[in-house]
Amino acid sequence: MSADIVICGLGPAGRALTHRCLAHGLSVTAIDPNPHRRWVATYAAWTDELPPWLDGAVVAATVAEPLAYGGRAHAIPRSYTVLDTAGLQRSLDLSGTTVLTGRVTALDRHTVTLDTGRTLRAGRVIDARGVGRRPGRAEQTAYGLVLQRPGHDDPALFMDWRDDNGAAPDAPRSFLYTIPLGGGALLYEETCLVGAPAIELAELARRLRHRLRARDIAVRGDERVERVRFPVVGGSPGAGRFGAAGAYLHPATGYSVAAALAAADDIAEGRNSWAAARAVHHLRRAGLRALLALPPAELPGFFDVFFELDIDLQRAYLSGRTDPIGTLAAMTRLFAALPRSSRARLAAATLHLPALSHRRSGSVIME
Repeated sequence: MSADIVICGLGPAGRALTHRCLAHGLSVTAIDPNPHRRWVATYAAWTDELPPWLDGAVVAATVAEPLAYGGRAHAIPRSYTVLDTAGLQRSLDLSGTTVLTGRVTALDRHTVTLDTGRTLRAGRVIDARGVGRRPGRAEQTAYGLVLQRPGHDDPALFMDWRDDNGAAPDAPRSFLYTIPLGGGALLYEETCLVGAPAIELAELARRLRHRLRARDIAVRGDERVERVRFPVVGGSPGAGRFGAAGAYLHPATGYSVAAALAAADDIAEGRNSWAAARAVHHLRRAGLRALLALPPAELPGFFDVFFELDIDLQRAYLSGRTDPIGTLAAMTRLFAALPRSSRARLAAATLHLPALSHRRSGSVIME
């Protein structure tokens, strides 16, 4: 047997699990096609999602009450933390791990085969390789610019659906996400929350520049660019899967890193709650279908209603993976508070009734 555990994939989820397995005294072999690549994406989380073992030095900025806009402003009474991506990667130390460069061609609970033909056996095998793109799979896309604005008074915007981005009224909607990165830098990112197909990056770039001009925010042209595109569906909960591969990615928000960090100790110690995780996963997939069914003009109002929910209900839907009762309660309360005109469409989408789906906003998911 090569190790107590073999972890396939060294993205944030796989690296976090490797790090915590080592902390619990396990022997670990990790496999990745490019194990030393540097992460460049921006990662953030609700502060209360982060595990106590995470090094506090990886925090780049914290926002006490980020704002959300649908048709009106909402102060979210929940602290939000932006992570220093390079610092996070360094903090998840892999010293003591046997790191192999290669691609996994087959795996089961105890065996991994590499593209070289080599076979490894272990007490456990965990697939943390993420989820691949494919036609018809719902995705999130985003285009961002990092601007230096020391002394700025721009609020942190978790989600801003206001219509000053130059998009046509009947076009698929996108929102602005604005967060501090530390040192006077801010990320302004135009985001397609989810689409099948999602809005293309070139269109998001055009919308972002239009929105920044409308808000008198100057752009020089040499700013660092962040491009985002990833599937929000495709994984499924299971004992041999972790991170996006194991459905830790929230299908209606795209967030996954905090969920993986929070669960890493449980998985390292062999604890699981797969029945609850599967129930939550199915509920959130229903929520994704509902989002995709909404006409573009109704999305801001939908999020006005969501961000007026009690913060505990917001937390139950946005965070964690093992509270089906809380997740269902949030969805039920949200549904009841929506305008009657939206309910039939959302109910049809949730129950997989295609006749009422809204194809213009990408409601067909081949999954």
